[in-house]
Amino acid sequence: MNKAQLVEAIADKVGGRQQAADAVDAVLDAIVRAVVAGDRISVTGFGSFEKVDRPARYARNPQTGERVRVKKTSVPRFRAGQGFKDLVSGSKKLPKNDVAVKKAPKGSLSGGASTRTTAKAAAKKATAKKATAAKKTTAKKAAPAKKTTAKKAAGAKKTTAKQAAAAKKATGAAKKTTAKKTAPAKKATAKKAPARKATARTTTAKKTTARKK
Repeated sequence: MNKAQLVEAIADKVGGRQQAADAVDAVLDAIVRAVVAGDRISVTGFGSFEKVDRPARYARNPQTGERVRVKKTSVPRFRAGQGFKDLVSGSKKLPKNDVAVKKAPKGSLSGGASTRTTAKAAAKKATAKKATAAKKTTAKKAAPAKKTTAKKAAGAKKTTAKQAAAAKKATGAAKKTTAKKTAPAKKATAKKAPARKATARTTTAKKTTARKK
C-alpha cells in the first residue's frame, strides 16, 4: 500500500479524499519533524518513532566486497507496540467493525519535548536533594569543628591567664628579693659613713698639731 492507497482507505472515514490526504500529510509531517529534532513519538498500542545515532564503523561493499569506512550518522527507528505485535503474530484477532489500534489514552501521544521536560524536572529535584544533603553534611561537619575551635580558644585563654598570673607572681617575688638584697647593702653603706667622718677628723687633728709645732 502506497500513500495514495492509504488516502483512499481512510477517505470514507474522514469525510473525503482531500481531507484524508491532508490528514495523512499532517501526521507524517509531524512525525518526521519530531524525529529530526531528536524527539520521540510514542503511540500506545501502535509503536514509537525515534532518532538513533550510529557511530562510525567499517562495512563491506556488497558489489565489490571491499571494506569501506562508514561515517557517523543518525537514522530513524520505529518500534512496534505490543498491541501491533500481537495483531501481526496472530495472538490477538483483528477486529472487523472497530479500529485495529484503540485510541490512546490522554497523554499517551507524547513527544520528546514533554519527556525532556519531565526528565529536567526529575533532574532538578535530584539536584535539590543532593544540595540539601550536602548542606546538612557540611553543617554537621562544621558544628564539631566550631566546638573544637571554641574549646581550643577557651583552653588557650585559660593557659594565657595562668601564664600571666605566674609571671606576675615571679615578678613580685623578684622585686621582693631585690628589695631584701638592697636593704642590707644600704645599711652597710650607712655604717661605713661614720668611719669616713672619723678619718676626716683624724686628718684635721694632724694638720693642727703640725701648725702648732
